[in-house]
Amino acid sequence: MSITDKTLHVCNCNRTMPLDATALGAALKLGQPLLLREQMCRRELPAYAEGAKGDLIVACTQEAKLLGDVADDNQGATAIRFVNIRETAGWSQEAAFATPKIAALLAAAALPDPPPVPRVAYKSGGRVLIAGPADAALYWADLLKGQLGVTVLVAGRAAGVELPVTREFSVLTGTVKKIAGWLGEFDIEWTQDNPIDLDACTRCNACIRACPESAIDFSYQVDLDRCKSHRACVVACGSVQAIDFDRRDRVRTERFDLVLDLQRAPFFRGDGFQPPQGYFAPGADAVLQIRAAAELAQMVGEFEKPKYFAYKPSICAHSRSQQQGCNQCIDVCSTHAITADRDHIRVEPQLCMGCGGCTTVCPSGALAFQFPQVADLGARIKILLRTYVEAGGRDACLLLHAEDGRAAIEQLARHGNGLPARVIPVEVHHVASIGMDVWLGALAWGASQVVVLASGSEAPQYREALVRQMGFADTIAQALGYQGEHFRVLDGSATRALEAELWSLQRALAVRVPATFNLVNDKRTAIAMAVEHLLEHAPAPRTEIPLGAGAPFGALMVNTDTCTLCMACVGACPEGALADNPELPQLRFIESKCVQCGLCAHTCPEHAITLQPRLLLTKDARQLRVLNEAAVFNCISCGKPLGTQKMVEGMIARLTGHSMFAGTEMLNRLRMCADCRVIDLIKSENSIDLLKGDRVS
Repeated sequence: MSITDKTLHVCNCNRTMPLDATALGAALKLGQPLLLREQMCRRELPAYAEGAKGDLIVACTQEAKLLGDVADDNQGATAIRFVNIRETAGWSQEAAFATPKIAALLAAAALPDPPPVPRVAYKSGGRVLIAGPADAALYWADLLKGQLGVTVLVAGRAAGVELPVTREFSVLTGTVKKIAGWLGEFDIEWTQDNPIDLDACTRCNACIRACPESAIDFSYQVDLDRCKSHRACVVACGSVQAIDFDRRDRVRTERFDLVLDLQRAPFFRGDGFQPPQGYFAPGADAVLQIRAAAELAQMVGEFEKPKYFAYKPSICAHSRSQQQGCNQCIDVCSTHAITADRDHIRVEPQLCMGCGGCTTVCPSGALAFQFPQVADLGARIKILLRTYVEAGGRDACLLLHAEDGRAAIEQLARHGNGLPARVIPVEVHHVASIGMDVWLGALAWGASQVVVLASGSEAPQYREALVRQMGFADTIAQALGYQGEHFRVLDGSATRALEAELWSLQRALAVRVPATFNLVNDKRTAIAMAVEHLLEHAPAPRTEIPLGAGAPFGALMVNTDTCTLCMACVGACPEGALADNPELPQLRFIESKCVQCGLCAHTCPEHAITLQPRLLLTKDARQLRVLNEAAVFNCISCGKPLGTQKMVEGMIARLTGHSMFAGTEMLNRLRMCADCRVIDLIKSENSIDLLKGDRVS
């Protein structure tokens, strides 16, 4: 579906954007100048309402609510999509040259939504554990008790803090030892550090009156520094049995739906970790506590989120036969959603937050991002770049950003020079989810650069992974003669610094003829298609590009002096890059399938394999080639192939001198096939029996 099938409403926002109606109409192939409004949300609102019919594209996001409500009231609109052309293009120092970009943004908005993805379900009954200092925990428990099922776990002594007179929620004490799970299914373990069990305590105050050291106050906890072990409190408690000095450090476990962690040192902490949904740790910040409490109150019921990933275990290079290969997805995941599962991995969909860093670093494509899938995002980028070029734009720079990057773009437009005319913003779910297949595909479609806007809220390992993967992609582009920096991560946390970096970006050399292919969801196939097009039009074609360690492409070097062709590497390779030959003792290799996981090298008993990261650009990369072969050793009795000469000779050399193989006859049996070995053994035993018979006679 194209832009001509839509009803298009564009406003120049009270003439603050120098929009060219004729140029835009031509760029969008409307056949006529584009109808521009000046005050669509005010004076021209009736005219907008009259024309709000069919599938709408409205070039305004500031007044999306108003314009959406008017379209709904008119009941003529079947669908509506809002596009920001003001902050992204019209409010820019180069707004007069932004027609190609505006046309591209409008054309991309006409694309249909990607197909729905599978969903992940949560169910919360509203049982919340509030853990932390007594004063803060009890305060929020009192406020939330009417909306949620509250349990308080007082961390540390609650000296000087009186428990509520009326028991309206459970109060426990102890130290949190474990929090595992997610919204609706948090398993909490804690140790009860104090002798008084507040869950059993009746708060009758008998223990307070009985204690000779006044070691118990209205927090109903024993000050163990003052306690002299008279145990008068135990006697006073009587049959209630809420006080037990042997109860200390006993582990208790319970399941909750939600967790409000008010501890000064929250249970989940540290750079690079993102806590699960349903867990909030605002610390001592009052504003963050209010925000967390407001969100908690809404988290009762059934919820869904997309299943962000798809996993294909058959090509996963994580492990084989207890030998570890690729571990990149586990290392990069900020939610600890990925764990080893024997020879493969397990991804917990409830913990996955859709960062997509695992799919970006996955060398084989076993993990793929699907919100949206690469093919759908590729279609959007392709129409953006094609429209931009056809409208006269040059050297497009794609600016990939997540939802939290909008603010930085808006700040640039409102308080700075805006975005350069050639910088086209593309919003994605998470910046770490876009990898080399999309980046190189964009270059093949004619982009000069792809830059990623990191807001600063991302886990640091995601930025490191992006920089590393971009390094491999840039090496490929520059090796083919496309000069300049094609990929970069920008810091969006400081507006002025971001503005300076964007406006100082040097244009990199782009491909002369944009590609026409569509990206596919298979990662390595998509990369191969992009590289093939870049090679076809390369200013400096070459057959091989050396890459740095950790690159997902490469060859294998085999030490033929030590390799015995045992084929253990063939069994270990998850990608089918290594293969034997049923007819001859040969180790064969398809380089385009190799992901450089190292499983073959780790499995090889002779340590004869070395990885060689590179990108081979000839047809040989897709063809079987022989890495090692050996002369055949035939059975000395029947002539049947027994193995390689090197393997048999090596085995005989190692066993020569062993007591079990003393004598030429025993060693010769090692040179026989299994059938001939048995026949020879039987003949030998019959000869011995005959000799014994002659002696008896």
